[in-house]
Amino acid sequence: MKPIPIKERLSILYIEKGQLDVLDGAFVVVDKSGIRTHIPIGGVACLMLEPGTRVSHAACSLAARVGTLLVWIGEAGVRLYSAGQPGGARADRLLYQAKLALDPDLRLMVVRKMYALRFGEDPPQRRSVEQLRGIEGARVRETYKRIAAKYGVEWKARNYDVSDWDKGDLPNRCLSSATSCLYGIVEASVLAAGYAPAIGFIHTGKPLSFVYDVADVYKFETVVPVAFRIAAKKPHNPEQQVRIACRDMFRESRLLEKLIPGIEEMLAAGGINPPMASDDQVAPAIPNPESIGDAGHRA
Repeated sequence: MKPIPIKERLSILYIEKGQLDVLDGAFVVVDKSGIRTHIPIGGVACLMLEPGTRVSHAACSLAARVGTLLVWIGEAGVRLYSAGQPGGARADRLLYQAKLALDPDLRLMVVRKMYALRFGEDPPQRRSVEQLRGIEGARVRETYKRIAAKYGVEWKARNYDVSDWDKGDLPNRCLSSATSCLYGIVEASVLAAGYAPAIGFIHTGKPLSFVYDVADVYKFETVVPVAFRIAAKKPHNPEQQVRIACRDMFRESRLLEKLIPGIEEMLAAGGINPPMASDDQVAPAIPNPESIGDAGHRA
């Protein structure tokens, strides 16, 4: 079974209160009454598994073979507990990413490109990464205020407590649900491209540092307006409405088509090529088969 490219897939599906299994060769969810719901697993970038979901070994194995990321989340997507890797870092791309992140000059070039893509203009010259972070923080706060005002939402600050979700105000709850949707498909794209989610350039010290870096580039043009638009309506179930709206927005904006080329563009700003294998290294005894999937997908 060959993985299909990320750009040709649906973005995300949420599953709760069911048993994920493989029956008659197909990926299905079986609810407590025994009703089967078939899922085209190979055509989905990311499955979000909410509380009440159980996954069989066969289902995890099939998801890995077709390159679908399994993400275990809290109710309404407000916490991320774990993720099942659908592919992973290729040696050449991992070394390339690490070299860019470890060299201060190359890292600065990548960070500057991320800011340029995010804000639509080059950042000021002769600024360190720390100085650029300060400039970015001020612009981010103003951007939140501007988008909130556009949708008539009262905005105080980005503030929430993951240990006491219900204490957060409505706009922050909507934002957290929206960004969790974005993080899921960005992580799936990072892994499909063959890079490591943990090796970040702006963020560091987290398992998803690079995911946060990439997601921030797209956040304000995608999920933040969706979150404030839903918050303005004050629905009874805001998290669910945000998830549905994000799913539709990902499809309409064709975001999955942009993510992997965007990642490559950010890293290319360093101006170096991925390293070649050394002459004295041992090549694979059995060459990897050709695949229609992305670079990091298991063929």
